[in-house]
Amino acid sequence: MRHAIPHELTIERARLVTDKAWEAYSERFAEYAPKATWKTPTEADVQFTVKGVTLRGSLGLTQQAIEMDLDVPFLFRPFRSKALSLVEREVNLWLEKERAGEF
Repeated sequence: MRHAIPHELTIERARLVTDKAWEAYSERFAEYAPKATWKTPTEADVQFTVKGVTLRGSLGLTQQAIEMDLDVPFLFRPFRSKALSLVEREVNLWLEKERAGEF
């Protein structure tokens, strides 16, 4: 199930916000070795490592939302919602900065 964070930005600005949010998230949660690799200008593969297990997912940009999905084994389901909520919080922080013209 994809998790969507609505925005009113252009795709280019949404990508900038997403990059800044991911960078901040990666610094804060370095112990999970978060990694994002953009395959296209609007699609990225993401991964985290938790207790020796690599969890994979995706980020996608649309005109209306920044979408995230994370495929996890059943035992790691609690981590999925926590990871998505932490990324969402970081993205929303950077969306607010963008709206305020702070970067």
